[in-house]
Amino acid sequence: MLFGIIVLVTVLTYLLPAGMYERVVIDGRSTVLPNSYKTISSTPVGFLDMFKAIPLGFKAAVEIIFIVLAGGIMFGFMERSKAVENAVGTLVNNLGLQHKHLIIVIMTFIYGLLGVAVGYENNIAMVPIAAVLSLALGGDLILAAGISVGAMTIGFGLSPINPYTVGTGHKIAELPMFSGALLRSILCFTALCIMAYYNVRYFKRITLYPHKSLGHGLDVRDLGLSRPLKEYRMTGNNWLVIAIFTTGLLVILYGVFNLHWYINELSAVFLMIALFCGLVSRMSATDMSETVLKAVGIAAPGAFMVGFATSIKVLMEMGNIGDTISYQLSNVLQGLPLYASAICMSISQTVINFFIPSGSGQALATLPVMLPLGESLGLSRQITILAFQIGDGLSNLVNPTLGGLIAMLSMCRVPIDRWIRFIFPVLISLLSIAFLALILAVATNYS
Repeated sequence: MLFGIIVLVTVLTYLLPAGMYERVVIDGRSTVLPNSYKTISSTPVGFLDMFKAIPLGFKAAVEIIFIVLAGGIMFGFMERSKAVENAVGTLVNNLGLQHKHLIIVIMTFIYGLLGVAVGYENNIAMVPIAAVLSLALGGDLILAAGISVGAMTIGFGLSPINPYTVGTGHKIAELPMFSGALLRSILCFTALCIMAYYNVRYFKRITLYPHKSLGHGLDVRDLGLSRPLKEYRMTGNNWLVIAIFTTGLLVILYGVFNLHWYINELSAVFLMIALFCGLVSRMSATDMSETVLKAVGIAAPGAFMVGFATSIKVLMEMGNIGDTISYQLSNVLQGLPLYASAICMSISQTVINFFIPSGSGQALATLPVMLPLGESLGLSRQITILAFQIGDGLSNLVNPTLGGLIAMLSMCRVPIDRWIRFIFPVLISLLSIAFLALILAVATNYS
């Protein structure tokens, strides 16, 4: 599927004119100048360059590729120590399987809160825990992805305090930072309720009809519980490993919010957690080496897909058609009725998101164009930013060019085609609710 998109984008470089907006650097970040779009000499991507974009994509995505490997190594050490298995087994045993639906709802909201408050790729280490939990409850890896990846993507995408989309948008629009939080909070909470409901519904369906599971054939080695629930107890060493993991997460949170850490620092902490877990578990050097290689072998396919997906962004840059798509979509919005223009603006951001998967990058590339366009159509700046957030945030659920999504799915060992089959009905429901929120925003002149 990803290779098909690569071929499609290559063909588009021949069909669409190359063009670009002028950009200026403000506070160290490149921002588009409105009304500055101009066509340039066509730069179609040749057959050799199409394949050359793949190694260039890996080069561009090296940080995310490595955090997938580092997260896999860390989880490999925690799995080898049996700390995660014992912790999940003890939790499910204490709460009781009769409360498994409640557990799914609670965990969906916990992962959603992580997306709202912590970020996206910052939470990658939490994804495999959902896989162990889902299998312990009798679910599958698709349910694990719904609990973790689905909830975190929704929480992050619709977060009222998202610094990358809402924060950047408010800065560009010169609005109070994170203003209009009430409507965004209601929308985010409603979306997480829908995700939790769908997770429970899917779990009930595969419990009654196991053949309807989308997780058939997926690799669940070292993720399931190896003995009956009643036999699970936490050992002193297990508590020590969990304490190391928790301390590492707290260090990451401090670094992200106070020291401006990003992907490389997170990878470093993951490796440190892995090392300390190995030491307290009294692993020999040979055991540690074997654990690293085994974990890398499991995480490698997902890491490969991250680089493969990033090749699409590289092709867009080589063909200079990203700005052309943004410009043409903004022209389509001209002359539309007020309510339709707000919804179509959100849809246009959805389309653009497949070509500019970075939230802050998309904000810097499109909002300088969309904000004055929205005002000319009669939309407040707050509505334009809400439309942008909805289009960007919700489409991330199925965006094959988003490295973070591919990375998290790989941690659940879920192929993106099966994920799209699972999450697409949820996406349609969420878009319907979000568009109703946009209509309400226009009706009340949300500002």
